Amino acid sequence: MLTLIVNPTAGSGYALKVERQLRERLARLKEPWEILHTERPGHAIELSRNAAGRPGCRGVVAVGGDGTAYEVACGLLDSGVPLGIIPAGTGNDFIKTVGIPKKPMDALEAILGGTPRPVDVGRLNDRMFLNVCGTGFDVQVLDHTLAAKRYMRGILPYLVGLVRAIFHFQPVNVSLTMDGENRSQQALVCSIANGRYIGGGIPICPDASPDDGLLDVVLVENCPRWQIPFYLPGLLMGRISRFQVTSHRRCREVRLASPCMRLNVDGEIFQMDEAVFSILPGKLTLYW
Repeated sequence: MLTLIVNPTAGSGYALKVERQLRERLARLKEPWEILHTERPGHAIELSRNAAGRPGCRGVVAVGGDGTAYEVACGLLDSGVPLGIIPAGTGNDFIKTVGIPKKPMDALEAILGGTPRPVDVGRLNDRMFLNVCGTGFDVQVLDHTLAAKRYMRGILPYLVGLVRAIFHFQPVNVSLTMDGENRSQQALVCSIANGRYIGGGIPICPDASPDDGLLDVVLVENCPRWQIPFYLPGLLMGRISRFQVTSHRRCREVRLASPCMRLNVDGEIFQMDEAVFSILPGKLTLYW
């Protein structure tokens, strides 16, 4: 049995259009399949966990954006049942790292004809993450992006968020402990990554690999607000690690502390004072 979990609100309704195409292709399958809809935040975790617990489940496929993929992955941890991702959301950042086709029907064919492989999962305190966590400029970009997502798809809402965030940005004071080494400073960006992209395709950590058993930490020192626009072209072209204000390190555990810190976790914002990150090598099986 192949189970597809569709988030009907993903991509401002785009996921429902994708579903109709998927049904036409799945109707020609010889094996059984089903399509389920999420009804509330967190519902995909429940649906995927239940599907994985049934005998003969050969995979559970998330049809939506990064949030849907994250929830389905949560439900599949430790089950041994592979995750498939069919992009139908706004950003779809994690698929860019693992090379899943961005066209929904191509992604389905890759699942039907592919072999799942292990992929790392990040842990943040008592929850997991698939892609990237961070605080600083990217959080403020996300704030402005959420409003723009009502009117546009792809990378455009994030570009609008970038421009608006420049005029309102305030640096964050962070204290980092990376594999036992301490560091404190004002930061423009502090990202802890398993994947490479945020914001609909911005390569915040272009060297990250989701199957190397390590987290990538990208730290960009604070700079005057007027300088931020000069860094944006390099950021969009994947050259963030070449900036003189950037440091990059790979490690297995990171402790990040900042009072009342607002943390972007795979596209959702949480507030906390301290975050402890670790890597769970090969914890998830993925069609990629």
